[in-house]
Amino acid sequence: MGISKFWQEEKSHKEKLGEKVNHAYTVALAGNPNVGKSTVFNGLTGLHQHTGNWPGKTVEVAKGDYDSRTAHFTLVDLPGTYSLSAHSPEEEVARSFIESNDSDVTVVVCDATALERNLNLVLQILLLTQNVVVCVNLMDEAERKGIKVNLKQLEQQLGVRVIASSANHGKGLKELMRAVEETANGTYRPNTLVREHLQSMLSDNEQEKVEALIDRAASIAKCALTFPNTAYDLLDRRLDRLFTSRFTGVPIMLLLLMTVFWLTIEGANFPSDMIATVLFAFHKVLLKWTLAWGWPLWLRGCLVDGVYKVVAWVVSVMLPPMAIFFPMFTLLEDFGYLPRIAFNLDRSFQRAGACGKQALSMCMGFGCNAAGVTGARIIDSPREQLIAIITNNFVPCNGRFPILISVISIFFVGTHVNFFTSFKAASFLTAAILLGVFMTMGISYLLSKTILSGMPSSFTLELPPYRKPRIGQVVVRSIFDRTLFVLARALKVSAPVGLVIWILANVHLGDATILTHFIQFLDPFARLMGLDGVILMAFILGFPANEIVIPCMLMGYLATSTIVDFDSLDQLRQLFLTNGWTWLTALNVILFTLFHWPCGTTILTIKKETGSNHWTWVSFWVPTVTGIFLCLVTTAVAHLFHLI
Repeated sequence: MGISKFWQEEKSHKEKLGEKVNHAYTVALAGNPNVGKSTVFNGLTGLHQHTGNWPGKTVEVAKGDYDSRTAHFTLVDLPGTYSLSAHSPEEEVARSFIESNDSDVTVVVCDATALERNLNLVLQILLLTQNVVVCVNLMDEAERKGIKVNLKQLEQQLGVRVIASSANHGKGLKELMRAVEETANGTYRPNTLVREHLQSMLSDNEQEKVEALIDRAASIAKCALTFPNTAYDLLDRRLDRLFTSRFTGVPIMLLLLMTVFWLTIEGANFPSDMIATVLFAFHKVLLKWTLAWGWPLWLRGCLVDGVYKVVAWVVSVMLPPMAIFFPMFTLLEDFGYLPRIAFNLDRSFQRAGACGKQALSMCMGFGCNAAGVTGARIIDSPREQLIAIITNNFVPCNGRFPILISVISIFFVGTHVNFFTSFKAASFLTAAILLGVFMTMGISYLLSKTILSGMPSSFTLELPPYRKPRIGQVVVRSIFDRTLFVLARALKVSAPVGLVIWILANVHLGDATILTHFIQFLDPFARLMGLDGVILMAFILGFPANEIVIPCMLMGYLATSTIVDFDSLDQLRQLFLTNGWTWLTALNVILFTLFHWPCGTTILTIKKETGSNHWTWVSFWVPTVTGIFLCLVTTAVAHLFHLI
């Protein structure tokens, strides 16, 4: 949301609220990345802004409401930032809002386990406004590590209210808002002498000012903190030596990736079959109902055979793996492992002329490429942000996993499901993912040397402390905030395509349907790619949602007027072999699944994030041309050396 637009809306909102409560205040929540600021925001407002254990989660302004007995508060969750020097969009937004007259109080959230670094931002904000309340969060972690914070000493040194909290457990939040209200209504008056002393010790030279603030933060922390256990972070250091070592970091990363995929494949089979059985059984019930209600044939076909069957397929194929993948992904994030992935891949992305933070947006793309595109906001450089957006589609999203898993299982692993075959499938899938990662780096390098040339920016990423994952909360939140959100977005685009597919398969031009003509038109070029017209048609019709690619193939091969289901992988294998599939066809399907145009949702997200038709088309054509080229080369080499 634009900051000026937000101010206008907030003024109107406060005027309306003034008639209903004694006071209406706007409170800004500021803080370094990864201090639990969004958790404080969620705990106070009841909203569910996504939180995670890696820096840069909040990259835009979010707002929510909190009511006490005597006042209404509008809380504004500002982007996490280390300073207010306005060198990045996050810093500019945070500084502008804190300086505005619309911010009555600024709450600065700090990490009790890294207080010295956080105090630097507190001091910068105190130079802008005295209406400040300091929230020392994560006190439970500080206690676990043996860190003691003298809150009274901290209040005396800063001249403002200081409140301790453990937002994860809801502790200290009511006390925080009481302090905010007292500061806002003037009941508590900050010590102006502290601010005057701070201003007097700073020079006009920017470099000297920065150094003075750092020294002052260190001095305050020394007075307010005690460390009875000097080895409080020993376990973190040992884990970092394991997870970020040049020798063990990447192997562990690959092992974790393969484990996540194996659990997703192994765990999604049964629930996916069960959901499909129920939904497709209900399809027959719907047909009976619409027949009894006297619906015309065309309407029954459009809505029941078209829209409903596509939606049923998307739900049964997409929901189970997402419900497994997203919680595991979120657990790794909550544990603090994802920033270590960025650390391990930083050098590779630097060599590719990109930013190490691209590793984080790339990881988000495994769940949904649209989410990965949005996640690229954490990259400060506009050039490197564009590189991350354009290449995010090179890692397969959750919607492409069913295609990859089915084809790998049928042609390269075996259709008999057991521990060994699922392990082999996970290994093949991991290899395919690694190919996508290598292509991400390769295309990033090509873009950085051509249309997006430039030097890679410096990459500073704080490695957060390891935290015990909140398993119950993570599972619930990942299902509601991620799984159902992505599923709902997929259904919005898959329902209309169900109608389109039914029309194409049922409207005739001459002696054949539009779909048949379409397949025949595509077939010559598809053969050059080692595919056929049906396969290419299925990918084109799958533009709104990749989950429907395989059922579109079945519809094309069986010449049916609606999407069909299949009972087993053996049955699907036989159908593919009957229609001329070989190992080369399967390999090209895997390659084209990895490298083809982004889905409709991702395209719309790219347009929104870039605000440019030009870069949206570039994001469409770069993976598409890459996929077509790889398929053409693979097919040509196979025929040249008589491998097929």
